[in-house]
Amino acid sequence: MILPHIAIFFTGGTISMQIDPKTGGAIPALSGREILERVPGLDEIATFETTDFGRLPGPHMTPTQMLELAKQVKTSLSRTEIDGIVITHGTDTLEETAFFLSLVLPGSKPVVLVGAMRNSSELSWDGPANLRSAVRVASSPATRGLGPLVVMNDQIISAREATKTHTESTDTFQSRDFGPLGFVDKDLVIVARLPSSSETIEAAVLDERVDIIKVYAGSDGRFFDHAVADGARGLIIEGLGRGNVTPAAMPAIQRALDGGVVVVITSRCPRGRVLDTYSYEGGGRQLRQMGVISGGMLPSQKARIKLMLALGAEWPTEQIRAAFESS
Repeated sequence: MILPHIAIFFTGGTISMQIDPKTGGAIPALSGREILERVPGLDEIATFETTDFGRLPGPHMTPTQMLELAKQVKTSLSRTEIDGIVITHGTDTLEETAFFLSLVLPGSKPVVLVGAMRNSSELSWDGPANLRSAVRVASSPATRGLGPLVVMNDQIISAREATKTHTESTDTFQSRDFGPLGFVDKDLVIVARLPSSSETIEAAVLDERVDIIKVYAGSDGRFFDHAVADGARGLIIEGLGRGNVTPAAMPAIQRALDGGVVVVITSRCPRGRVLDTYSYEGGGRQLRQMGVISGGMLPSQKARIKLMLALGAEWPTEQIRAAFESS
């Protein structure tokens, strides 16, 4: 039997970390090959080629590096001998890279992101089991056409829905509104449902001048004004409840809109979508009438990724609005 051929990109993260005896904390240490050597039975699932993209902790990953990773992955996907892709990644920003890739990568071959919550110096290191499951998912015909996926703790989650929900638990990645697409049961990949949506943004560059501003009780417009004065082209509001802000923030939001800044409203709530339900001052209906775009079910960090790509593609505001409000 001919085994699937999988390209693995190692970018770093806790899955590559060991405790540094000098500092007493975990740091990236293992190469891709060193990680693979610690995962028994992989050669029974697939054949491999590896790329050491970097040894980056999750917080060190930037949108520019995401774009470069996407270009390399896209090149690998275009090769007929490659059946799937696995990317190891730090969990702190894994969901942003996963969502980024879901917006820019074409084709139906599986792309699977995976990480670990425990480092290799710990007895409970979950890296080998997670990587084995990720390779199995990337090798499975059942996952073709699903778009990029996150595989952790044997759960298969759409990159568009995956979010980190716990600082330490091994089941941290969840699709909080819809649940996983499926799961890995020993050597079987089970897909129970399809992703909720799909879209692509053709962008060779991105615009990183997009800021996230969180709204809280008693907040005003100072941070909005500062971001605009500092050159922001887009603002993501992490609003309250259904997508509302305080009355004191409204004048600054209007000034941003008048200055040509694209403004998207999301919610600080972990589940649900924003909607123009309320018409009081600062309510979602008033924001929409002003020209603020609804972020739907996207959390602020993913809305920022999407807006950076849309601005990089030089989409007009109404095209950006349609892309956010129709998904």
